[in-house]
Amino acid sequence: MLPPVDFKDIQEKLSTHFRPWNRSFQFWVRAVDIYTGYKVFQVRVSFVKDVQKQEAMWERQHEVAAEKIYSMCSDLGGFFLKVAQIIGKPDLAPAAWVKRLVTLCDRAPATPFGDIQLMLEKELGKSIGEMFERFEMDPLGSASIAQVHQARLQGDKNDVAVKVQHPGIQDLMMTDIRNLQAFALYIQKTDVKFDLYSITKEMETQIGYEFDFIREANAMEKIRGFLYENNKKSPVLVPRVIQDMVSRRVLVMEYMDGIPILNLGDEIAKRGINPGGKIAAAAKQKILESLTLAYGQMILKSGFFHADPHPGNVLICKGSEVALLDYGQVKDLPENLRLGYANLVLAIADNDPIRAAESYRELGIDTLSQCENEQQELLRLAQTMFDTKLPPGVVMLQPFSEESSIKKIAVRAFPEELFSVLRTVHLLRGLSVGLGINYSCAEQWRSIAEEALYCAGRLKGDPS
Repeated sequence: MLPPVDFKDIQEKLSTHFRPWNRSFQFWVRAVDIYTGYKVFQVRVSFVKDVQKQEAMWERQHEVAAEKIYSMCSDLGGFFLKVAQIIGKPDLAPAAWVKRLVTLCDRAPATPFGDIQLMLEKELGKSIGEMFERFEMDPLGSASIAQVHQARLQGDKNDVAVKVQHPGIQDLMMTDIRNLQAFALYIQKTDVKFDLYSITKEMETQIGYEFDFIREANAMEKIRGFLYENNKKSPVLVPRVIQDMVSRRVLVMEYMDGIPILNLGDEIAKRGINPGGKIAAAAKQKILESLTLAYGQMILKSGFFHADPHPGNVLICKGSEVALLDYGQVKDLPENLRLGYANLVLAIADNDPIRAAESYRELGIDTLSQCENEQQELLRLAQTMFDTKLPPGVVMLQPFSEESSIKKIAVRAFPEELFSVLRTVHLLRGLSVGLGINYSCAEQWRSIAEEALYCAGRLKGDPS
């Protein structure tokens, strides 16, 4: 007699097998729809001569596209939540996109507790009861790769944060990245003269690392050690890793008690402080200065840095202290790029177009000029890409605009490793815009850049 056929098992296996194909189909149908929507609109708007009417039409088109991008990122989840984090910045995308995408930043469907318990016990080799006195079943938050639960270890007085990876998420994310790479190749050949493909390749490398929590724990310890050793008081708090409670898919660390930076305005108002007053402004300034100092030291002094300061990873603790979470995305800049970037920081801080052009060559950023005042436009491009303070007259980056430096200066090659620096600066700029402070990180980093070049024997005189 033949054994009974388990149709449910067959259905699950087929579903798992075809899931990447289904995701690819969903992505391409939606991406092509958004792209062609803009191309058709560009033709339509070209027949309208009234500037105000044109602006209103663009605003409406951005709103339509924002809704479609939101639906795509929300429905597909995974890697597309990362994409939403990158493009949903006040300085990087149309206002309508930012308004819609900002709600996606740190939300992903939670994996049921039963699956989390299985993963945790399999990875650490003990039952939850043996390891933890208390374990909150509902996660503190669930992001694209993992979710975090609050717990307390047996025989301990302090709480810990337990980060557990969503089962099966790695294969899905890699499918998403391949699709985005193909789309980026097409866009850079037709519309935006920028090496978008290198950016997606760097994303692939960085996100591949995020699936290894042992690597993340080592990075957290290394950055914690560097910041605590190089300052009387570290500019940011870094969680301590709980030894012997780390595996590729599970990471147990010190719990940081604070509020997400996005909720800072509400918290200030709740405490009866005037959000536009001096006390609130001083607190925001301190927060931004702490983050900027930490990043300046990591990027320019060490070269090893936390490469994902999106708002979900920044907590505000007691006394306006800043905690920096999630070390899945870290970058180790090669010495030549670290020093080349230090040189570019000085060029931006000193408004020096000759030094900026020299730094671009040193960094391996290959540009092709399409304008007369090439050096000034190169400096403007450097300020737009690598400084938190936008150049005069630039309110927001609009790569499709004819006046954009990216249109005037084609970026033909861009080192993949530098994308993490670029993204970090853009995320810091997004935070500064959110806090209502317009400042230059290049000016704040000038002394750190000078020290880095001096120590390498490339700057004469004592930088201090």
